Amino acid sequence: MQLLLAVISGGYAVGAALGWGSEELAEIMGDFGLSAAALLAAVSCYTYARTIDSRERPAWLLFAFSSLMGACGNGVWGWYEVVLGEAVPKPSVADFAFLCFAPPAIVGLLVLAKRPVTRAGWVCLGLDSWLIGGSLLTLSWSLALAHAARTAQSGAPGSVPRAALSLAYPLLDIALVSMVLVLHFRRSEANRSAVNTAIAALALTVLSDALFTSPLLSAEYQSGQLLDAGWFAGSLLLAYAPWGARRAHPEPGAPGLPRPDRPVSRPITGSLPALTPYLAAAVCTLGILYNVVDGRKVDRVVVFTGCTVVLALVIRQGIMLIDNIALTQELAQKENHFRSLVQGSSDVIMIAAPTGTLRYVSPAAAGVYGREAEELVGTELATLIHPHDLGRVVHEVRRFLAAQPGEEPTTRIECRFKSGNGEWLNVESTVNRHQGGLILNSRDVTERVRLQAQLQHSAEHDPLTDLPNRALFTGRVRQALTGRRAGDHSTAVLFIDLDGFKAVNDTIGHQAGDELLIEAARRLQDSVRAGDTAARLGGDEFAALILGDGSRDRSAREYQVHEIADRLRTTLSQPYRIGGSEVRVAASIGVAFADPGITPSDLMRNADLAMYRAKAGGKDRVELYAPQMQAEVVRKAELAGRLRSALHDGEFALLHQPVVSLATGEVTAVAAQARWRSAQGILFTPAEFLRVAEYSEGAAAGPDGRSGLPAGTPTRAAELGHWLLEEAVAQAAERQRIGHDVPVAVRMSAQRLLDRAVPLGSVEALLTRHGLPSGALVIELTVSDPRVPFDELERRLAALRRLGVLISLDGFGSGYAAISALRRLPVDILKLDRGLVEGVVESARLHKITAGLLRIANDLGMQSVADGVDLPEQVMALRAMGCTHGQGVAFSGPLDEYRLRRALVRGTFPVPGGAAQPALAGGSSGGSMAIRRGSHNETPVPPA
Repeated sequence: MQLLLAVISGGYAVGAALGWGSEELAEIMGDFGLSAAALLAAVSCYTYARTIDSRERPAWLLFAFSSLMGACGNGVWGWYEVVLGEAVPKPSVADFAFLCFAPPAIVGLLVLAKRPVTRAGWVCLGLDSWLIGGSLLTLSWSLALAHAARTAQSGAPGSVPRAALSLAYPLLDIALVSMVLVLHFRRSEANRSAVNTAIAALALTVLSDALFTSPLLSAEYQSGQLLDAGWFAGSLLLAYAPWGARRAHPEPGAPGLPRPDRPVSRPITGSLPALTPYLAAAVCTLGILYNVVDGRKVDRVVVFTGCTVVLALVIRQGIMLIDNIALTQELAQKENHFRSLVQGSSDVIMIAAPTGTLRYVSPAAAGVYGREAEELVGTELATLIHPHDLGRVVHEVRRFLAAQPGEEPTTRIECRFKSGNGEWLNVESTVNRHQGGLILNSRDVTERVRLQAQLQHSAEHDPLTDLPNRALFTGRVRQALTGRRAGDHSTAVLFIDLDGFKAVNDTIGHQAGDELLIEAARRLQDSVRAGDTAARLGGDEFAALILGDGSRDRSAREYQVHEIADRLRTTLSQPYRIGGSEVRVAASIGVAFADPGITPSDLMRNADLAMYRAKAGGKDRVELYAPQMQAEVVRKAELAGRLRSALHDGEFALLHQPVVSLATGEVTAVAAQARWRSAQGILFTPAEFLRVAEYSEGAAAGPDGRSGLPAGTPTRAAELGHWLLEEAVAQAAERQRIGHDVPVAVRMSAQRLLDRAVPLGSVEALLTRHGLPSGALVIELTVSDPRVPFDELERRLAALRRLGVLISLDGFGSGYAAISALRRLPVDILKLDRGLVEGVVESARLHKITAGLLRIANDLGMQSVADGVDLPEQVMALRAMGCTHGQGVAFSGPLDEYRLRRALVRGTFPVPGGAAQPALAGGSSGGSMAIRRGSHNETPVPPA
């Protein structure tokens, strides 16, 4: 655009200098060519004013109107010269249009000028305008305007309008020049390039007007001469100003282009505004000297104008002097204020030269760094920074200085700074640019850094043992599986659980338990290698990360890690000396290796599964993870999910196993048992879903799985227990109504009886609702937890006995609290544990133990029931010992309601005196299969 503008303007100037080849073309180009250029400037300024929305819009509209007046004047001039072929009259409409060019331009320049903020500033603006305008008027009057005034006074016809017109042009140009100069020194920063281009265009137009009104050219001017090139170039430059200048010089902050952060220092141009009054006075002096040297009489207009210029200069200088005094006082106050702030600040303020040398250090350095400020001045900043931090600091400073100041005015650097006593302080500095160097506002943050480190340590370490906690251990495992160790699959994770720790807490107290954990953590930390990690995950669970050595021999690595784990197990299982007593615990350890593609969570899960397998396998052992462990967990989880929905979907069935008198073979009671009916029509024995109960919470049934109450969660176990009790009572009541008055035995745990969610009157309400006589219900009580509160349990059982409910102590001869329960609880029946019954024939020791327990029952006047009587030899041995009743497949397996009623109609089972086959048990006649301890056999669903 700039090149095109120069070519067009140069072409016009060349054509004007050569006379355009003919007088007609010269007149056309000198009149209508100038009119077209001025009209282009008017359209350009008007269009630009429509696109902006700021305080500059009126200025560009005024420039558009000014150019439009110039276009009209040149158009009228061409009408006379080109179309009519006449000389332009003096004055004419063209003169009126030309006179209307300057006032809008002057007002537009005033709009663009930077507005003063004080009244003194407005006065100085007016004085500066008059200083420039008056000095130019003095010089112009001396050179030409005085002659035009004398011509007007001669009284010749038409002399007054011509003289007034001759005076109006230069006076308006003088005013326009004054505004151009004032605006140049007071221009606004907004859209600076466009404003400067517009000022240059108006200045070029004024210069052409001045040449036109000079005595040398005014008499000989004709359209199409070289002088027209100045007006033409001025119009094109004004048309170009709002558009081309903006493209050539984008606004500050344009993306992708650098933005100057500070104005370039220009001493000469920066001093021009201050020199303006003196330059104006010099111009006035030249005007007066011109008249004196030429021998002319000094004109009164020159004298009056020169006096007013001098007076304006004196007033302006007085205002500036008063303003300077006020500014000096204000500057002194601010300097004292900021000096007090800097010297009284607790932060250290330092100014560093571009070379890194400290030029200024505030007095706070003595209190912060322990070094006097004078001692630090002149010191290289790099010598005060810790060598390990110096590279990072230099990199950050270089990056900061290379960044754009508008995008990043400050930066923050934290490093270690050398104090006066030689210690390294943690210092945080806010850095700003300053004349190519830096200003650093620094403060001591050593205590904060120490506190942050302490908080970080506390967040990542166990408060009791000071070992890494689960979060830090997980992060270390993640680091071991990524980075340069990503391909090393010999890394292993060990999960460690202290067997018997709960008993330590329960017997000698939690304080002793904490001391044991601290000692165990110390042993673990001392046993692992320097690069490995020992951690406490919570409670009595610990873990260790054994980093790999890059070995590709998996078997050798497994052997090595197994040795490390076994050594840890031996170390942790050694006796602990706690409070003068010797305490023993064991350690179960699970080991998992970092297989290809494994995640940290999966690796830790595998080690956890291996640890639980070690505990299930007998404790105090080391177990390596195998993929089938995860498959078993998935299978148990799926089975547990099916169990949760089985109860509500009606998938549980109730079977009954007869309890037979060993003397007569008579059926004296039936024991209710739960079975799970699968979707394929198969009844799963309790042993199948007892494993799920062990996986989640623990089974409510004994080893034989007679009741088979899977705990799952406490809520599901309670629901299933409630279903079993209500279903057993309902079916017993139905059998009572058809004449089978046989009691039903329902197994119930002590925890179930003590559950506050089960009201005391719920059993009575159940018996009443179904119409079952109270003596027809037997509660088989299982006590598997030594912490059961016997006082409350005794009150519950006494309430049940008052209802006529018989109490049977299940699992007698095993468990935690058999003797205590027998001593304290109201019990009617003792039920021998099947573990005694299974070996009563083969083992002489078990024979004597069983015989002793049966004598206790007989001496207390209680009935006795042997559970798990599966062989005829067991029947004869138990009957010989004095056992009154038996339950097992030697008589009958669990029966559905149809087969149970058939058995009750018969009433008795043959009691073997030798090797006899049990009635209704096994084979096709019984319809149910024998159930052995730990058996996973399935009983087909009997036909309806």
